[in-house]
Amino acid sequence: MRSCLLMIVLFLFFNHIHAQATERFEFEKSGKVTWEVKTDEKMVSITFDDGPSPVYTPQILDILAKHKAKATFFVVGKHAIKHPEIIRREVLEGHEIANHTFNHSSIVRDSKKLENEIDITTDTLKEITGFSPSLFRPVGGSYNNVIINTAAENGYHVVLWSWHQDTKDWKNPGVNRITNRVISGVKPGNIILFHDSGGNRTQTIQALDHILTVLKKEGYEFVTVSEMLFRTQLKQSN
Repeated sequence: MRSCLLMIVLFLFFNHIHAQATERFEFEKSGKVTWEVKTDEKMVSITFDDGPSPVYTPQILDILAKHKAKATFFVVGKHAIKHPEIIRREVLEGHEIANHTFNHSSIVRDSKKLENEIDITTDTLKEITGFSPSLFRPVGGSYNNVIINTAAENGYHVVLWSWHQDTKDWKNPGVNRITNRVISGVKPGNIILFHDSGGNRTQTIQALDHILTVLKKEGYEFVTVSEMLFRTQLKQSN
C-alpha cells in the first residue's frame, strides 16, 4: 500500500515538474519573461525581493559595496514610501530598482488589480528616483498568461530566477545552506534570489558576504539583470 502511494506521489510530482518546464519553455519563447540568461561570460545577477528594510537593506548594500557588486532590488511600493532614502542610496550606488507590486500581493487572475498594483509602485519609484522601472517580478514567482501579458502590455519585462538558485533564505535554513546552494550550482547567466525584507535577514547578509568572496575568486562579475540582458543581446547581435 505504501509503495503504491509513493508511486502515485512521484508520478504526480514529476508530471507537475514536466508541466512547469513545458510552460516555462513556451513563455521564454515569447521573449516576455526571463529565468536566466544564456551566456559564456562569467557573470551572474543577484536579486533581492520584498524590500527595502531599514534594518537589513543598508547592511546588504554595505556588503555589495565591499565587493564592488551590483544587484537588482525588486521593491515593494509600500515599503519604498516609508524608506525613500534607502531607494535613493540603491540608485546612487549603481544598483537597479525593479517593481514587485505595491502591497506584496499575489494576484494571478485579476489583470486590472495587478495592473493597479504595478502602476502605483512605478509611480512611487518614479517620484523617489526620477525614473520608472522596466522590470517586474510577480510575488512568489507566480506566472501565467494573465501575469505575463499584463506586465508585458504595460511595458515591463518579467524576471524570475534560475530554478536552482532560489536560496530559500526566507526559511532561515542556515548560512552554510544558503551559501552552498548558490556556490555548488552556479553557472554564468544565473539569476539568484535573495530577500532583503519580510523577516530576519541576518543569515542572508552573512551568506552573501561568503558567496561574493568565493565567486569573485572564481572570476565572476556581479551585474544587474538589465546589464546582463543588454550585454548578452549585444554580443549575440555582433
